[in-house]
Amino acid sequence: MAAPRRDTRGIVDAAALFAHVDFRRRMPAEPLRPYLEHYWLIDWDLSQPYASHVVPHPSVNIVFQRYSGQEPFAEVSGVGLEVSTHKLEGRGRVCGIQFRPGGFRPFRPGRPVSHWTGRRLPLTDVDAAAVLTPDDEDARVAALDAFLLALDPHPDPQADLAMTLVDRVRTDRTIRRVTELARSEGLSVRLLQRLFATYVGVGPKWVILRYRIHEALEHAESGTGVDWAALAATLGYADQAHLIRDFTSTVGVPPTAYARAVH
Repeated sequence: MAAPRRDTRGIVDAAALFAHVDFRRRMPAEPLRPYLEHYWLIDWDLSQPYASHVVPHPSVNIVFQRYSGQEPFAEVSGVGLEVSTHKLEGRGRVCGIQFRPGGFRPFRPGRPVSHWTGRRLPLTDVDAAAVLTPDDEDARVAALDAFLLALDPHPDPQADLAMTLVDRVRTDRTIRRVTELARSEGLSVRLLQRLFATYVGVGPKWVILRYRIHEALEHAESGTGVDWAALAATLGYADQAHLIRDFTSTVGVPPTAYARAVH
């Protein structure tokens, strides 16, 4: 991948976010690209508080953060199981590292990735200010590169397999069931579930559902009329009601109500 992806999948009301903050994605150094989606950088200077909402990807993030009146800090953010909300006010800056699903384990091989799922744990042995202080964006990216390269990731064929399988789920709409994915790879469902728990942090069924919701969310924000029954069939749902139920339980409102609100 020569450039970071440009979609807004997972961001709730992306237009509102981009109106309030300066959001960019940057690519890491070449040796790190097999493991990472991208870096994401946010700066803001707000006269009124703003709350951002994200339906998380099945990815671990390392996040360097500086908020008004607080000292800089860094933390590992495991795969989020719920919509995450972040209140932004005053001036601040965030520099994030989004790992590919399966790409975090080579940097922390001692624990299954499920150890971090649903958790945000501080990194106490990191100089967060070294990443956040430079006003030059290239300098911040270089600091992120230096931080990760110093961790000396360990190549792991199982991590490579996990990353490949999640990429298939994300891009291949014919993968609608865990049994289909396992059969296509010559794995038992039990082995597939164990691989995902260890290297991704959540099960394959959860990943399939989350990418369905991301796609439905993007359609709702597209500004065009959405045929929800047709989209439900395309995404592998038995009917429209199942899509509406999953969307509502994840985002908090039905897709039609969400589409009206963002437009």
